[in-house]
Amino acid sequence: MLARLSAGLAAAAIVIAGCGSDSDSDVAASGDDASSAAECPNGGTVRFAVEPYETSAKLLPVYDQIVEQLGAKLGCKVELTITQNYTAEIEAMRAEKLEVAQFGPLGYVLASQIAGAEAVASFGEKGGEPGTYFASIVAPKGKGITELEQVEGKDFAYSDPASTSGRLFPAFLLKQAGIDPDKGVEPVYAGSHTSAFEALRNGKVDAGELNSTTIESATAEGTYEEGDFVTLAKSKPIPLDPITVRDDLPQEFKDRFTTALLEVDLSKIKDSSEVLIGAAFVAQEDAAYDQIRDLTKSLDIGPQDIEG
Repeated sequence: MLARLSAGLAAAAIVIAGCGSDSDSDVAASGDDASSAAECPNGGTVRFAVEPYETSAKLLPVYDQIVEQLGAKLGCKVELTITQNYTAEIEAMRAEKLEVAQFGPLGYVLASQIAGAEAVASFGEKGGEPGTYFASIVAPKGKGITELEQVEGKDFAYSDPASTSGRLFPAFLLKQAGIDPDKGVEPVYAGSHTSAFEALRNGKVDAGELNSTTIESATAEGTYEEGDFVTLAKSKPIPLDPITVRDDLPQEFKDRFTTALLEVDLSKIKDSSEVLIGAAFVAQEDAAYDQIRDLTKSLDIGPQDIEG
């Protein structure tokens, strides 16, 4: 199970990579939006973590700008971190070292069970419904793999044990094809979607996961060509990442945070690497992730799988 793949992560889980500068990521209250420290948790600082669905170098310039807007609207100092991995982010919230966090859907389902994560928003079209993306399994052309069944016994790139499109859905698609997602392939955990893609692109693995957001980002960079890969399987639409608050925080703060987040204008964000996965923040509910819960049950994945 995933526990053997995640061993040792829990011990390092709260060592999250602090990102951004005082001027960009730690935004103090000012003007009419200012609130007293008593209205902001953790002594006046809101610790906001983002899952590493891209490299920190790409995420930082974008999320620094989001945090700057959010801090001004919320009236609290906001401290940004990009976590080392999905599991570390869950453990950090469980240890009460985070007030808010962006999780992948699977990470959220696990974090809601053991860390008190509560979904309040997600990404979507401006003024519209929450967006979706898809997971897929691909093989580089030249590997001689044209059918999913041929993946059995081959090197297979996953991104992270707690990743939705990087582990949960590929595992489900393999299981549907009669392949054990752990023993029926040779799992290679790349650590991120970008790293999994690079392993595929450079022919270091025979097959692996590739999600639609990675395809969009790599296409923008000129590193993805559809003709270089054979798509072997594709998931149904998956709800995009939820932005969450820790459920033991005062309701007044949670309401203010949600209001401030929904007012962040993503159209003003400079995003040269195209890492943003939506045009606006939109309200999101916990029930949107019930399909993820159903898959975790079918694959016997639970909170025990992120414990060392």
